[in-house]
Amino acid sequence: MIVFEPEVDLWPMLAALFAAVACGLLGNFLLLRRQSLMGDAISHSVLPGLVVAFIVTASRDPIAMFVGAAVAGIATVVLIELVKRLGRVEAGAAMGVVFSVLFALGVLLLELGAASSVDLDADCVLHGQLELLGLASGVPRQVITLAVMALLAALFVTALFKELRIAAFDPGLATSLGFGAGRLHYALMVFVAAATVASFEAVGSILVIAMLICPAASARFMTDRLATQLWLSLLVAVATAVLGYLAATSVPSIFGEASVNAAGSIVVVSGLFVALSALFAPRHGVLPRSLRRRDLAVEAALDDLLARIYRGGECGETSVSLADLRSGMAGRAFDAGVRRARNLGAIERDGRSVSLTPLGRERAIDVVRRHRLWERYLVDEAGIAPDHVHETAEQLEHLGIGPAAGAADDPHGRPIP
Repeated sequence: MIVFEPEVDLWPMLAALFAAVACGLLGNFLLLRRQSLMGDAISHSVLPGLVVAFIVTASRDPIAMFVGAAVAGIATVVLIELVKRLGRVEAGAAMGVVFSVLFALGVLLLELGAASSVDLDADCVLHGQLELLGLASGVPRQVITLAVMALLAALFVTALFKELRIAAFDPGLATSLGFGAGRLHYALMVFVAAATVASFEAVGSILVIAMLICPAASARFMTDRLATQLWLSLLVAVATAVLGYLAATSVPSIFGEASVNAAGSIVVVSGLFVALSALFAPRHGVLPRSLRRRDLAVEAALDDLLARIYRGGECGETSVSLADLRSGMAGRAFDAGVRRARNLGAIERDGRSVSLTPLGRERAIDVVRRHRLWERYLVDEAGIAPDHVHETAEQLEHLGIGPAAGAADDPHGRPIP
């Protein structure tokens, strides 16, 4: 049974939803730039910036928090670039080094006496305090902050969509067109830092990291169009926040527990979305791709079977024995090809022999024609010896297209139908 008490659960759920939307939108461009770990790096490395801001101002003033986090975020990006260039290491290693050191520095500062007077601790930073938002008498400040951040992220992506898209796929082209890929990169990093800061107090860094990566990754499995990916990532982010929060309050009651950490539950649900997308997404999912490969293998086996029967007919055989056909094909491929050919009505069986129907003959002629055209092309245009082109042409014939006809026969003297 779903447990949802509006007076207690509404504000925490809205906070999670706004954080998921803000981070999910920005995470798409980190993913496309192969910088998803940058979100992890910034979400960790803004910690020393936050703590220093707390130490200097002795308060949790939102402006001081943003300035401290923004400075730390930009410093993270600059340091990563320096480590990558001067140390000549790949980007992932540079990110790992920088954010590990800066996060450790932030934790150290948290434990110092200078920061002890500020209401901030490691658990708050890591896990957030979503559940406590339900105890507020009015609209919690964190919810307002996250709503504003989600709106700003949406406006940023909408206003600079064209520029962000070009910079994500081809930074050099973006710079040559006057968009300034470097400036866009730093602007994106500032927004990621801002979203991280806005989310820290309410949802914690673990949820921020997940939301910067998981909705975008789930959407990427489903489409190759960026605009569609953005909308899908929004849907996944919203569904993740809502279902994850409801799971935190409802599922534990089945086992006699009151609830579990809401941020942790949302992260688990986001991971499930990525796993389901990786398995079942229509375009790039593992299972649909496996089914497509299987169908292609069956179609290739059918083509091979019909072509072999046709070539037997060129030698004067009206039918070809199944034993002869099986000897030249793998067992599973042969069986799949025979089943497919019989289902299509492409072959007729007479005892232990088979022959082509008019439909099967038409398809066989098309396959043999493509094969021999490719052989001729490979010899005439690629300069390959005639006795080395058969296997390559046998693969190319399954593409469904062939070179333009320019000869009456193949390199072996056989007519091209």
